[in-house]
Amino acid sequence: MPVWFRILPARGLSYVRYEGVVRFAETGEAIAAYMRDPEMRPGQNQLIDLGSVTDWDRDFATLLKLQAAKADIFVGSRQETMLVYYAPTPHSQKMARMVMRSWEDIPGIIPLVQETEAGALNLLGQPETTFAEMLQNA
Repeated sequence: MPVWFRILPARGLSYVRYEGVVRFAETGEAIAAYMRDPEMRPGQNQLIDLGSVTDWDRDFATLLKLQAAKADIFVGSRQETMLVYYAPTPHSQKMARMVMRSWEDIPGIIPLVQETEAGALNLLGQPETTFAEMLQNA
């Protein structure tokens, strides 16, 4: 599947990586798996790695449904949740901007975009400068 995640419970963080063509149906499957994961906790910050994305669905109705489902996860925690999108290329930045628009006016959600791994990790208060290092240390 071109989307996978790893929960880092001690850090209160979920790392999500997309590869290739992003299909929102597969994203829905990943969200369902995340919800079933015993390490999932409402309010976990999210690091979304779009560095390997080559294209994505243009099914905006499905995107909005997925975002509504995710909002239920994040908003129900009664604490702010950071969603940091790593988008190092103009192509991935375009996708990040599209997704960011779907979070507008959702209370408790702080969506941010970063062009470097170090910048994304810094925003989330992580000591590492690369995702590989973070995953290895976790």
